[in-house]
Amino acid sequence: MTPDARAVRALIRWFGREGHDFPWRNTRDRWAILVSEVMLQSTQVSRVVPYYEAWMTRWPGAADLVEAPLGEVLAQWQGLGYPRRARNLHAAAGIIGEHGWPDSDHLTDLPGVGAYTAAAIRCFADGEAVLPEDVNIRRVVARRFPGGWPGTPRGRGWDVGQALMDLGREVCSARTPRCDDGCPLRTACPAADAGAVHEVTPPTRRQSPYEGSLRQRRGTLLRTLTERGRAPVSSDPEAADSLVGDGLAERRGRSLVPVGWAALR
Repeated sequence: MTPDARAVRALIRWFGREGHDFPWRNTRDRWAILVSEVMLQSTQVSRVVPYYEAWMTRWPGAADLVEAPLGEVLAQWQGLGYPRRARNLHAAAGIIGEHGWPDSDHLTDLPGVGAYTAAAIRCFADGEAVLPEDVNIRRVVARRFPGGWPGTPRGRGWDVGQALMDLGREVCSARTPRCDDGCPLRTACPAADAGAVHEVTPPTRRQSPYEGSLRQRRGTLLRTLTERGRAPVSSDPEAADSLVGDGLAERRGRSLVPVGWAALR
């Protein structure tokens, strides 16, 4: 067995001891994995847990979500941010309900499902030996396996994917990696041995400030819509145009109303 293969085995053993027990880790259902992955996009895990649990209680399957008006779905999403994700889930549920799940090679045909989310479904629901390469996994691989991922042991795709997620988030973090504090991949880590952990870390795109941004104003306006049922377009014309353009709201004269307004009256 090569040193890198032994490192992968050590990673799996570490996850068996230290892995977190998130609710989406107790299922291999594709719908549950899709919901969790969409919610986790650009959102901290601690914020996602209560939303995920409430969502899956209310709409445990794609067929359940199809029956809900989009306005109701957006109201349930309120506070999680990036409401286009909820719209995409609703649209994906409609496709799944009508045509069934796409095969593994066509998961990206679903609205809002890119290469990463497709890989996450294949790994965490289907158990395939596919790495869902988010920023955490890319960072761990770049630091410890600069020549590329050495391969996943047979039947351990789920364990490896989840282990890399936890390791990148909790130990091999971007700013303060805990190289000498229990990292299961520390032995023979080229980045740590060379003192070049930060130098080999893949760059990440910095998000623009939220305070005062169009994202914040859109959220404020959408919250008003879900709570009151309407808002004057003049209160924030740019945010109103943006919500309408994304299919998250509709105009009624000089007012903005939630999508599916008639169904919600």
